[in-house]
Amino acid sequence: MTTGERRSRSTEAFYGRRHGKTLRPMQAEALETILPRYRIDLSVPAPGNLSALFQADVSEVRLEIGFGGGEHLLHDAETNPRTGLIGVEPFVNGMAKLMMALAGHPRGNVRIFDDDATRLLDWLPDASLDGLALLYPDPWPKKKHWKRRFVSSTNLDRFARALKPGGVFRFASDIDTYVNWTLLHCRAHRAFEWQAVEANNWHQPYTGWPGTRYEAKALREGRTPAYLTFVRK
Repeated sequence: MTTGERRSRSTEAFYGRRHGKTLRPMQAEALETILPRYRIDLSVPAPGNLSALFQADVSEVRLEIGFGGGEHLLHDAETNPRTGLIGVEPFVNGMAKLMMALAGHPRGNVRIFDDDATRLLDWLPDASLDGLALLYPDPWPKKKHWKRRFVSSTNLDRFARALKPGGVFRFASDIDTYVNWTLLHCRAHRAFEWQAVEANNWHQPYTGWPGTRYEAKALREGRTPAYLTFVRK
């Protein structure tokens, strides 16, 4: 992909830095040796049935965008062995942490993409995902940066195309303005229906939710997380 193509698609606009602290030798080795086993190659056409991507026998496929250090992704993979999980994370340090974990405990129901999630979404076949999660994404709090928020009408179109009817989109955040932003965008999109029966539903963690380090930080700092669920009509 050329620089011009990246700019025209706003690629790399939805996340910030790609590198943090210098990787330790074992982390760098894990990236070099383990990541190729799990990385999805977008240069070849996507299979009609995404279960073909996985070594394990899976009956459904879900996508997690921005998995951070991989805590939730790994918990999901362990507790749902018949679910194929695709994780996207461009941040090298988070990817290295996940690769270290997978080096010790390989998961046949996990695949990875380490670049812009919109590229993967555009590669996926229509109605191929059973679920999609966007958990504690970068809120881009300054108004001039709101265009970088991953939830947008354009990306919701991508979600709607890739999700099966009845597929679930989950969004979690501790930033009120981003929660409200997501509610407004999803309510305005004809493909999604918010699942909230009672007023406090969106403050109840998902069933089996293990928590994340970002969530723990938010709670320590006095911010209340919200857990939104939308169904693809």
